[in-house]
Amino acid sequence: MRLTLINQFYPPDIAPTGELAASLAEHRAQLGDQVTVITSQGGYVPESPVEAGRATSNPRIHRLWTPRLGKQKLALRLIDYSLFYAQAAIRLALLPEQDMIVSLTTPPLIALAGALHKLLHRRTKLILWSMDCYPEVPERAGVLRPGSAPSGLIRWLTRRLFRVLDHLVCLDAPMEQLLQSQYRSANPTLGTSVIHNWEPAVSYTEDLRPPPWEMAKELDLADKFVVLYLGNAGYGHRFETVLDAAEQLRNEPVAFVFVGGGQKWSELRRAKEQRGLASLHVLRYLPKSEIRSVMAAADCALVTLRNSYLGVISPSKIHSNLAMRLPLIYVGPEGGNVDEAIQRYQCGVSLRHGDVDGLVEFIGRLHAQPELLRILRSQARRAFEEAYSDDVCLPQFDRLLEQVVSPTGA
Repeated sequence: MRLTLINQFYPPDIAPTGELAASLAEHRAQLGDQVTVITSQGGYVPESPVEAGRATSNPRIHRLWTPRLGKQKLALRLIDYSLFYAQAAIRLALLPEQDMIVSLTTPPLIALAGALHKLLHRRTKLILWSMDCYPEVPERAGVLRPGSAPSGLIRWLTRRLFRVLDHLVCLDAPMEQLLQSQYRSANPTLGTSVIHNWEPAVSYTEDLRPPPWEMAKELDLADKFVVLYLGNAGYGHRFETVLDAAEQLRNEPVAFVFVGGGQKWSELRRAKEQRGLASLHVLRYLPKSEIRSVMAAADCALVTLRNSYLGVISPSKIHSNLAMRLPLIYVGPEGGNVDEAIQRYQCGVSLRHGDVDGLVEFIGRLHAQPELLRILRSQARRAFEEAYSDDVCLPQFDRLLEQVVSPTGA
């Protein structure tokens, strides 16, 4: 099979979507596919390294130049997007006929570049691998006004895209329901699947013992119960409940450690200073080589989601946390991938925004009951092995790709 993947980010860039794209690309290359990747030189965050390593002939990686202007200002982000759109469209138009194109959603509507290739080569199949939904993300962030001309244009283009899709992959049931409700009329026969994101099992073996996190001593985490938030903190996340809980627990041996970045990072730092929360540590993105050590220093993992973002985004930080045996503390709406994992595997607690007492009580129970923490750690690892590792999820993609390419099994 001649397979092309499209995503603006790809390793060594640290973007989670890039890691997923690379996992699928390298897996399919090992199976014998001729794989092409259309990506940029990186820039998910300023700390992202520029192209290095993974320079193989299969997958063949086309890294398109973008100015890496960052994500903080919309205008600068749009410049990066526009340059990537134009170059990706040209590159795909020049590729020989592909059997399959799988497009992620960074940047939004980049799958239209794949649609251009399909217009030139009718036999090509096009799959949209939805990581988030547009224009819902900027609408619910207050960046776009619902019903505005830009919002209407994005919806119009998305409907045109859905008309030519051969399959839609979503991250959870609420995302599938949202996209079907919005665009089902554009392609009533469009097949859809839910495939969870994953982490590579080989990177999280049972006997993994990462070196001690050097910064743990500096942060005085010894003998503390550590609640870890790892990754992006953007418009889709809320932290009021967590901050109120941290305030209630200020005199307890509990530490909240945030490692990452995003639009909410400055708010977290400001809250730390204004509330005098010495137990709240807010750190920028760390080198990938340190991340397993950071998780090994934690006792549980924190995930939040704004109610209005259910189905719009799907937090991807849970998979590595589950792999590292970290029980989940989820503060957000019912439904979605995090709530589903907790309910199915009993590997944490699912709370609603405002339930400060519930959060404080759960942390207190885990801290006071080592046996309960041990059980939840075991359940977290089971969830990873049964639902959120590449050993489980890549075969699901394999079956889907074969089905879409040869729907009759011919």
